[in-house]
Amino acid sequence: MADSAQAPAAVRHAEETMGTVFSFDVRGGEPAIVRAALDEAVAGLHRVDEVFSTYREDSQISRLQRGELTVEECDPEVAEVLELAAEAERLSDGWFSTSYRGRLDPTGIVKGWAVERAARRLAAVPGVCGVNLNGGGDVQLLGTPGAQRPWRVGVADPLRPGGLAAVISAAGVEELSVATSGTAERGDHIVDPRTGRSAVTDLVAVTVVGPRLTWVDCWATAAFAMGSREGLAWLESLPGVEALLITAGDEVRCTGGLAARLG
Repeated sequence: MADSAQAPAAVRHAEETMGTVFSFDVRGGEPAIVRAALDEAVAGLHRVDEVFSTYREDSQISRLQRGELTVEECDPEVAEVLELAAEAERLSDGWFSTSYRGRLDPTGIVKGWAVERAARRLAAVPGVCGVNLNGGGDVQLLGTPGAQRPWRVGVADPLRPGGLAAVISAAGVEELSVATSGTAERGDHIVDPRTGRSAVTDLVAVTVVGPRLTWVDCWATAAFAMGSREGLAWLESLPGVEALLITAGDEVRCTGGLAARLG
């Protein structure tokens, strides 16, 4: 009972926006203060959707695409995201792209960036010891949920509905993120930037693990488009990044250091 009494307070919330559900789990801090910060984080996610949605005709990204706005006339976050996306395109040798069938579409980086930004803002609240923010299956973990207890994330098995392919542990690190790209949930939505058509690869899912969700979300998308052989070799070359790749033939391929993150 003593351990239970000393466990950090938990504030949890689920919010639907950007076409998916964002699940918050914040540990520690004064609950009323945490809830106020969480309300601000939720409002921030809705604002991101308003600015970056390619489905809204009046969003700044849609207006930028049509030439009705310049980047300088948009919110500062637009320039920030486009700069990050350009860096992701450079580091992936073009396998990650903000061009979708000839149109500007930064959605491949926006969700991961928004989740990471919201999680870090919550982690900065006095007394908070841990944040777990899951945005549609892509997760940013900061701190810990309690003494001697790491955050853990289950990775869905794309070939066995309801099953897990792995469990990722954040033991020993202060920040960890997990992002998956694949066809199980949304079908053939990942585009090969070199052809402009749906990526045709031997993969059904790529899960990437690293400190920052902004980047691992991009890397999962890029590696999926590359295919298992080229994708695995590229992911191995990225510092601080581990990955799990599952092929349509039910073959599992992992980076060399992934075992240290399983648990």
